Amino acid sequence: MSTKSAFELYCEQGLKEVCISATATSPEIDADGFDPYLHSIAPSRSSFPKGFLFGAASSAYQIEGAADVDGRKPSIWDTFAKEDSDKIKDHSTGDIAEDFYHRYKEDVALIKEIGLNSFRFSISWSRILPYGRISAGVNQEGVNFYNSLIDELVSNGIEPFITLFHWDLPQALEDEYGGFLNPRIVEDYREYVDFCFDKFGDRVKNWATINEPNYFSCFGYATGDTAPGRCSNYIGNCTAGNSATEPYIVIHNMILCHATAVKLYRQKYQATQEGTVGIVLTTFWKVPKFQTTASKKAASRSLDFTIGWILHPLTYADYPKSMRYLVGNRLPKFTRQQSKMVKGSIDFVGVNYYTARYVDDASTSGNLSYTTDSRVIYSG
Repeated sequence: MSTKSAFELYCEQGLKEVCISATATSPEIDADGFDPYLHSIAPSRSSFPKGFLFGAASSAYQIEGAADVDGRKPSIWDTFAKEDSDKIKDHSTGDIAEDFYHRYKEDVALIKEIGLNSFRFSISWSRILPYGRISAGVNQEGVNFYNSLIDELVSNGIEPFITLFHWDLPQALEDEYGGFLNPRIVEDYREYVDFCFDKFGDRVKNWATINEPNYFSCFGYATGDTAPGRCSNYIGNCTAGNSATEPYIVIHNMILCHATAVKLYRQKYQATQEGTVGIVLTTFWKVPKFQTTASKKAASRSLDFTIGWILHPLTYADYPKSMRYLVGNRLPKFTRQQSKMVKGSIDFVGVNYYTARYVDDASTSGNLSYTTDSRVIYSG
């Protein structure tokens, strides 16, 4: 029986090239006089390997503004920020934000000035395809904006990284069939990313299909704190939703969207564009609150329900066993063909890491919800 964490096992079996070791060992000064301890407390550019990229990241709704300018149509975040404004601390919206849409050249100059050499930004789906699909119309002004932004970055020696989906689904698709709750989203997403690969892929070599799908699903469909603001009645702050089923349906469809996009890029674009496609996940490291078997199992289970929820299918073609056991028939199943497509559908994994939390075992799950199914208690 392995004593390694779920995350360590994911790293070793299939993700060897993208994992970073965090193992602490006694530093030794090498033959060239390099002292790793000194560099660990006083890092500089020379502390990093050649080709290491220093960058900043953003999302369209949070920085672009110009919400109703030049043909852009609403996303679910435009709707949420106005109709569920009480869930936003200062009742702000993204209507203006940082006005990046109009001031991107100034921001690119600032990125260059502070010495960064990469920039990750997301495409506003409803800025280029206002109603979600090509047949409903392409907004050329939106396409022109992203082409100009990419050209500005490249001309300043800044490598562009594109996030294809950062939580701002076109409201038209949400209204038409429920967005990520409906498997129809997979084909619309495939068409959208195909359009992006075609229009921008000659200059963009780094693509992330989705940013933090696990948090999008949790906060949007289990707790109702973010768009589209859905959750069960017992949560008390949503008008519709099911916290026990919808988060799992959403992630299932998002995984299929991701795998479909990777398959498309590999078959149609990778040979000529020579880029890579991955996904960006988020996790808190989970530390057992007590040195007991129950706490240790809870920490491992918590990882399964966060980063493992996505990464395990992409590595092994199915969800973690702990999720299958605890969620039961509320957890969707992949068909044999889907499992084959999903497994190995990553060129890289991005990790947004924020902090760590203490975890202990919860004897019962209480109300059925994604947030309670893992049967853990968080603190710290």
